[in-house]
Amino acid sequence: MNNQKIKVLVVDDSAIVRKIFNEELSKEPDIEVVGTAPDPFIARDKIVHLKPDVITLDIEMPRMDGLTFLKKLMKYYPLPVIIVSSLTPKGSAMALEAIEVGAIEVLAKPGGAYSVGDMCIHLKEKIRAASRANIKRKPTSVVPPKIGPISLSLLETTQKVIAIGASTGGTEALKEVLAHLPQNSPGIVIVQHMPANFTTAFAQRLNNICQIEVKEAKEGDSVINGRALIAPGNFHMILRRSGAKYFVNIKDGPFVNHQRPAVDVLFNSVAQYVGKNAVGVILTGMGADGAKGLLAMKGAGARTLVQDEASCVVYGMPKEAVKIGAADKIVSLDRISQEIVNQVNRL
Repeated sequence: MNNQKIKVLVVDDSAIVRKIFNEELSKEPDIEVVGTAPDPFIARDKIVHLKPDVITLDIEMPRMDGLTFLKKLMKYYPLPVIIVSSLTPKGSAMALEAIEVGAIEVLAKPGGAYSVGDMCIHLKEKIRAASRANIKRKPTSVVPPKIGPISLSLLETTQKVIAIGASTGGTEALKEVLAHLPQNSPGIVIVQHMPANFTTAFAQRLNNICQIEVKEAKEGDSVINGRALIAPGNFHMILRRSGAKYFVNIKDGPFVNHQRPAVDVLFNSVAQYVGKNAVGVILTGMGADGAKGLLAMKGAGARTLVQDEASCVVYGMPKEAVKIGAADKIVSLDRISQEIVNQVNRL
């Protein structure tokens, strides 16, 4: 039975964090903390000796920062890594860079011992997802391929919306998809499971490489052609309609599918207000969030796509959507942008 446990190495310069992670994770029957390390140098030796399945890695540490260590690790000894970062602009930027280098997930690092304990609830699920992650996937490219423009006449006659949901592995998948969409794409609304304050840096990073505008959504933002709105961390995003115009509400509220923002909340609103003029997409991610919402979109006449298993970091959310019949098409990541354009031109 012990051999089936997920072996975790906790790397953090805080003795309190190491202690609480060890205590909380060890309560789970399927997780075993095989060791802890206060810095990357000690972690390096323990990785070789203990052979963990998953590593939790603090991004800001003495002697060697987590990002530098991660780059070396992914080059010589690739493993599923969950980044634990402080809620600072610097921490957010480094965490996003860590995901680009190869980390699976990012979690916010709270300040007090009690809040760290709370965070372990999410950490446990992310460890389970990371243990099943495909870390040998091909790196994505942000050089736009030749995708034809979307028909302007079609956009002018009927307002269309693209809705996308993603979780584990989704930050890089979204970069791949959005960077390849033409400048005149319909308005895009996105839920990426991500902690509060990280979505601002994520949107800014995408905005720098995409032909479309990408921004973290604010209350009342319009959904317009050539713009993608990303739900802010820790808030649900709901699409609304006023006449022929679409806009978003940013709301608090209970967690849905253990998530806030939740893909289902967004997709259900798109099904209600956009119906057959929408394209729904579920990318890589753990859990089932978005599956029922995508089914609602399909029932309302929308076109629905999901990412295929081979190109997913974690084939959880797409799998659940396929299981309940919510997906019109299953598409590899490198073809999703083109398929979105194809579907929009057919609406």
